[in-house]
Amino acid sequence: MRRFTVTIVLVVSAAAALVGAAWHAGSEGQQAGQQAGQPASPTRLARLVIRPDKFPNTGLPYSPAILAGDTLYLSGQLGRDPATAKLVPGGIEAETRQALANLGEVLKAAGMDFRNVVSVTAFISEFRDFEKFNAVYREFFPTDPPARATVQVAGLNLGAAVEIQMIAVR
Repeated sequence: MRRFTVTIVLVVSAAAALVGAAWHAGSEGQQAGQQAGQPASPTRLARLVIRPDKFPNTGLPYSPAILAGDTLYLSGQLGRDPATAKLVPGGIEAETRQALANLGEVLKAAGMDFRNVVSVTAFISEFRDFEKFNAVYREFFPTDPPARATVQVAGLNLGAAVEIQMIAVR
């Protein structure tokens, strides 16, 4: 019985060492500037920055999305015009449509689309705009929408009416 216990401990320790080595190799090999088009070694855990070409350049220190394995974590996006990085005019409806379009570009750059989205968090500055937000949101998720939380916030960057973040899975 004692020999059996020692063998199990050695096997579990060896497996833990291999997992730790793979994690270390994956985290060293994946730099923040890596693009989705660059394949990761199959022996490494992938952490890829997704940065679409057609996307607002804000100069802020964040990545539009991080792909970790089959899960894509999309940063919160405002309704910024991709060409100017300024908010689009027209209030919550126009901002929601543009934010979702920008998020669509991120999904596309990762080889996904809105059908891959499993969770959405929406931040709106005024709940009186909730129905307007939902009307536009339904255009992008007409059936079987993802899980969602919508919260009112005291303020958003640039005085925006809405910010949307997502999680998608392949």
